[in-house]
This record gives sequence, structure tokens and C-alpha cells, in this order.
Amino acid sequence: MTGDRVRGQEPELAIRVVARPGRGLGRMVLRAGPGVIFSIIFLGLAVVAAVGAPFLAPHDPTAGDVTRRVMPPFWLEGGDPAYPLGTDQIGRDVLSRVIYGSRISLTVGVTAVVISGTLGTLLGLIAGYRGGLVDAVIMRIADIQLAFPFILLAISVVAVIGSGLVNVVAVLGVAGWVSYGRVVRGQVLAVKEKEFVEAARALGASTGRILFIHILPNVLTPVVVLATFSAASYMVTEAALTFLGLGVPPSIPSWGNMLTDARDYVRTAWWMSFFPGAALALTVLAINLLGDWLRDYLDPHLRNLM
Repeated sequence: MTGDRVRGQEPELAIRVVARPGRGLGRMVLRAGPGVIFSIIFLGLAVVAAVGAPFLAPHDPTAGDVTRRVMPPFWLEGGDPAYPLGTDQIGRDVLSRVIYGSRISLTVGVTAVVISGTLGTLLGLIAGYRGGLVDAVIMRIADIQLAFPFILLAISVVAVIGSGLVNVVAVLGVAGWVSYGRVVRGQVLAVKEKEFVEAARALGASTGRILFIHILPNVLTPVVVLATFSAASYMVTEAALTFLGLGVPPSIPSWGNMLTDARDYVRTAWWMSFFPGAALALTVLAINLLGDWLRDYLDPHLRNLM
């Protein structure tokens, strides 16, 4: 293979890698069905609620009024339109707490995904490209971590280092790298044998340039899909840890804390658990539906059938 021929291959590759399917995205969203449209609208509303919570919440989510404790939603007898979704056991507004709770869940989901996705992608790139002892060590660490159930591992670590929002995000982010690492490693093992990688190596490209310029863009599709499902999983895990008293402190309004407060009032004040539980369930459902659609859209074989 001559130098001119090698040099002639790389520009063609760059165009092929950068040219992602973008045309007709809006049309494909509309054709994808009501599930995807619901997901986009609901997640958009959740983001608006999280960002604009101080302006959208009708009351202070931490301020209670014992004279209005366990007040039902406004459409039931004894309800008050000033508290549309009722109040909890110490008179705090349920609607305001649900709105502020979206901040915690979205923050945990997005931040933990960034941490775990970045760490797992880097380790997967290194393991897949270098191979040998480096690959063996990283994968054995991943195997050891996979031997423990994720929720059990998170509970154990949080119980040792202490609860708190920062600790929960750090634990979820670090503990979740394995899925990304194994997926990226498998993709790298296939991509690094392609002609364009061999051409870049023959031209003297550094290892960093080969990994981040030539290989990484070609393995990001499964990472994006995995990130959506991971975000939903992290939200549920955070709520579970908070419910067990190992997550967000009780002073911070979150959906997990609301479910914890409502466990003794399930029969007498159903709204205390129903609305935060519904918000969490619908958010997770919307993320999973969007991730399922992204998987089909980013797969060129399935995209042609959409």
C-alpha cells in the first residue's frame, strides 16, 4: 500500500464517520408513535420543572403547617385549591415537593451517567486497544464487580462512606462503569482491525489520536443508548437508597424522601405516595421509551425499516 493511497483513504473515512443520520429526524420522531412523543414531551416538562422549580412551585417545599396536615387533593372533600395535590403529615405542599424532587432525580441520573459513561468508555477504549495484560486486569476488575448485585454494592458502599447526595452520585457513577467498559471494549476489538485504523497507524498517528479521533466516534452509538437506560436505573436506585435512609438527607425534598414519609400513610393518605411514585415511574418509563427508540434510530439496519 503506497503512501498516496493511504493518505487518500483517511478523508473519505472522516466524511463517513462524521456524516451521521440527521435528515428527517423530526419526521421520524412523529412517525415513531405516541410513546416517543410522550417521552419527549414528558421529559421536557420534567426538565422545565427542575430548572424552574423556584418559580413553578406554589409553596416552600420544606415549610410545614400543622393546621393543614394530611389535607387531600383539591377535588376531594376537605381539599384546598391552594394545595392542588394535598399536603403531607406535617402540612408541606405535595405539588411543590414533587416539582423540587425532579431536580434531585434528574441531577442524580445525568451526573451519574456522565461519571460512569466517561470512566467506562475510557477504560473500555484502553482495554480493547491495548489488549494483553492491561485488558486482562481491567476485565477481571469488571468481573469482580459484576459478582455483586448493583443495588447491594451501592448499599454497602454508601453505608460505609455515609449518605448524602454527593456520595450517592459518586457511588452510582463509579459502580456503573462496568456496563460501558464491556460494551466499548467489544466495539473497539472490532473497530481497531478496520482499514482506516491501520491507515492512521501507518501514517504515524499517536495512540491518543487513533483512540479519540478514529475509534471513539465509531463506538459511541451503543454508549448513547446505554446512557439512557442507565439514567433511568440510577434514578430508581437513588430513590431506593433514600427510601432505606442511605440516600438524600430528609431535609432535601426528593421523590425517595416523599415515599419514605408516606409509607405509614398509604391507606389513610394515598396521595402522599401516589404522586411522587407516579412522577418517578413516568420519568423512568419516558427515558426507557426514548432509549428504545434511539437504539432503533441509531442502528442503520433498523432505521431503514422505521
